[in-house]
Amino acid sequence: MIGKSSARPFRPPRERGTWRAFGLAVLMHVLLAFFLYHGIQWQNSTPAGAEAELWTDIPDTTPPPPRPVAPPVPVTPAPPVPTEDADIALQQQKRRQQEEAQRQAQLEEQQRLKAQQEAEAKRQQQLAAQQAAQLAAQKAAQLKQQQLQQQQQQAAAEKLKQQQLAEQKKQEQLEQQQKQQEQQKQQEQAAAQAKADAEKKAEAQKKAQAQAEAAKKLAQERQARLAAMQGLAGAGSSGNGLAKSGTGTGSGGTATSPGYADRVRRAVFPHIVYTGTIADMTTVVAVRCSDTGTLLSAEVVKSSGNPDWDAAALRAVKRTDPMPVDTNGKAPGSFTITLNPQNQ
Repeated sequence: MIGKSSARPFRPPRERGTWRAFGLAVLMHVLLAFFLYHGIQWQNSTPAGAEAELWTDIPDTTPPPPRPVAPPVPVTPAPPVPTEDADIALQQQKRRQQEEAQRQAQLEEQQRLKAQQEAEAKRQQQLAAQQAAQLAAQKAAQLKQQQLQQQQQQAAAEKLKQQQLAEQKKQEQLEQQQKQQEQQKQQEQAAAQAKADAEKKAEAQKKAQAQAEAAKKLAQERQARLAAMQGLAGAGSSGNGLAKSGTGTGSGGTATSPGYADRVRRAVFPHIVYTGTIADMTTVVAVRCSDTGTLLSAEVVKSSGNPDWDAAALRAVKRTDPMPVDTNGKAPGSFTITLNPQNQ
């Protein structure tokens, strides 16, 4: 509504009763002209002369001698008004009447303009009040719309927050389930590894026991052969032969070929299972085995500082059973294996 009103210039409202006022003004002018005309005719008429008659009483008796009767006083007629003065007076009267009519018309026009101004001012006030009311209504509607939008935005933000919290909670639950599954899997792997280690340890113990029994039996047979040889050779040569037969052997002191250490590492590395961080870590494992390579024992003699890597290296050594033999067809009795994850 404001846009339509501002598109056209403001025009004063049409006043009611204009034709009625115009008719009354014409009637007043006609009456004024009628009175002026008759007033001028009355003033131009010549006044008539005055006549007077005197009467006296007649006595019943003889009249006394007659008294002298005074002649009647002539009535002096009013001097006629000169024509020029009458015209001047008439013109002045007309001018005064015209001035009075003009003043009256000006007064009426001023009153009419004042009434129009008051009506226009009142209309402007009403229009301003309407515009103010419309503006206030528009502001109230805009404020209500803004509040509604803010409420919708807050509701959307709250809904999004709830969704994010639900997603986060769901993700946490999923991560917790995965963690529990990983822990369960690690426990199962640890249990399986412990079981495998126990089985290997039992098997190693059986092998060690079998090897010990074989070695004992071999030693008994060797002693029997030596005794038989000593019996054949005589009592004087028994000490030197024993000493000679014992030369070149020892508890793991047999020398290995230059490529034996690399061959051992190549055999051990495929059994390493390690998922931690790869770094410069060196673990030294001491090994004891039989001549055929059967593993008798293994332990870490130098730690890398990372327990996980040490355990992985030791498990890999234990899984490499039997150990590879040297170029002479036998495995050393004892030796050390140096393992580093960067050398895989």
